[in-house]
Amino acid sequence: MKLETQRLVLKEINESHVEDILKIRSNKVINRFVRRNSPKNNYDALQFILTIKERTKNNQTCYWGISLKDQPDLIGTICLWNFSEDRKVAEVGYELLPEYHRKGIMSEALATVVNFAFQELNLGEIVAMTHQGNENSKNLLLKNHFVLEEERKDEGFPENLVFSLKTSLQ
Repeated sequence: MKLETQRLVLKEINESHVEDILKIRSNKVINRFVRRNSPKNNYDALQFILTIKERTKNNQTCYWGISLKDQPDLIGTICLWNFSEDRKVAEVGYELLPEYHRKGIMSEALATVVNFAFQELNLGEIVAMTHQGNENSKNLLLKNHFVLEEERKDEGFPENLVFSLKTSLQ
């Protein structure tokens, strides 16, 4: 399912995006605040893409590659995942190549995904976990009306802060 903004195309990732996914998910600046097994080569990136495609097909995730409208290459990703059993709450995750930081790109993508989540998926709440040292991510969430939930914890990740955004329909 493709989403568009004024400047961006949010699109399903596929096997043609192997090099883009490798570049994004192995980026040292992005990974400074993320604990994960980063792809080491094209094979690892392809395995990640195939996993995402399967999880998307099984409604476990909604995952988009982010590209500028005039460019085919992915510059980041954004996803909804970790859905609650009743499918009323999901977690948002995102990453953007550093050369595109501080241009409003992720804010544009996040606002579009939030709207999709509330309007199309009928979610009641979106949560976001971010490392306490990731100022860019914290500012992005606050700018997009997410609220810091100081009493909530990200199980197994004590260095993370939990933010949430609830639909105004509650």
